[in-house]
Order: sequence, then C-alpha cells, then structure tokens
Amino acid sequence: MQFSGEELTLKRIFNYIFGLYLITLGVAFSIKSGLGSAPVSSIPYAMDLVWAIEIGVATFIFHAILVLIELVLLRRNFKPKHFMQVFVGVLFGAFTSISVSLMGFIPPADNFIVALLMSVLSIFLIALGLFFYVPTNIIPLSVEGVTQAIAIVTNRPFPKIKVYFDVCVVLTALIISYAFLGSFGSVGIGTILGALFIGITVKYIHKFHADFTGNAVDLKKM
Repeated sequence: MQFSGEELTLKRIFNYIFGLYLITLGVAFSIKSGLGSAPVSSIPYAMDLVWAIEIGVATFIFHAILVLIELVLLRRNFKPKHFMQVFVGVLFGAFTSISVSLMGFIPPADNFIVALLMSVLSIFLIALGLFFYVPTNIIPLSVEGVTQAIAIVTNRPFPKIKVYFDVCVVLTALIISYAFLGSFGSVGIGTILGALFIGITVKYIHKFHADFTGNAVDLKKM
C-alpha cells in the first residue's frame, strides 16, 4: 500500500509509532525531573497547572491549534492528510498520559544532579524520537508539521527552525504561567535546555547516522 508516494512498510510504521512514543517518554522524564517540562509539552503542562486540564487532553487541544496555524502557513500546499494531525494528536496525548503515569514507578529526583540528568535524558529521547518518526513522512505531529512548514516557507534547515520554534513555545508557556500563576509554572531550566538543545541534538544524530550509514534522511519531507 502506498502512502505519501511511498510504500507503507512495517518498518516505516514501526519507526513512526516508536518515534512518537520516545518523544512522550522524553516529555515524561522532563516533568519527572521537576526542572520544567519539555518544550513540546510546556504549553499543555501550563494548561494543566492553570486550568486543571488533564495533560493528555491539553496536549490534544494544543496540537489542534497548531494544525490551524500550519494551514495558514502552507495555504494551497496544505495537504488533506495533514488534517489527520488532529487525530495523531489524540494518539500523542494518550501516549503522553501513559508515559507520565509510568513515571510514578520512578523515585523523584532527590538532588539537582539527578534532576539535570533526567532533563538531559529527556532531550536525547525527544531528539531521537524526532529522528525516527519525522522522516517516515506518514502524518507529522502538528508541532513538527508547523516546524516543517516554517522550514519550507523560509527555506531554512529543520533543526535550526526547531530551535526557534521551541523557544517561542517556551516563551508562550512562560507568559501563560506567569499571568495566571504568578510563577514560572511549567517552565524551568530543563525547559530552556530543551528549547536550546533538542534541535541541535537532532542535527548531530542526523550527522552521526549519515556518517555511519552513508545515507542522509530528509527532515523536511511532507
């Protein structure tokens, strides 16, 4: 069976689902660290803290809004399959709820070094998840869909736009948290590190893979 002009193989499906789950696992580690959520979940986590919207539901709402932004950016280049990002947001929200629940079996970070290591692990897992699922060109999460759309419209590299976009998301989460809670809320040092280094980590994972296999993947394929 063909999907997006390519054969929909088991490997392609596995990489897609595995990549998505790795991202939610990274999100869960970021929340567990206590140093702030990962950039991808900073706005949904802020919604959870401010309006008590369950993290999975908040994630879905956030992703639905991003699909609308992507539609505005791409206009006639927005493909019908991209509307399915809303439904992928449901899957991602469910994965996020499961991953956060699994973190209940891990003891809380009892010192800053352990918390920082959790944040670093979060960054790596999210970057690795992006590397697995984005090139499958099945249905991107709206977060990556918007990032890809900006990269295409501006003709800039995906990893660089990923950094810019994550910084904007974190600033928005910070504004929401401070306006309604009077504190940083979902944003912490781990969030800032994620915004600065997830895109860079994707870049180096991509470079390592290209050097090791001789094959480069297309991170802007939609």
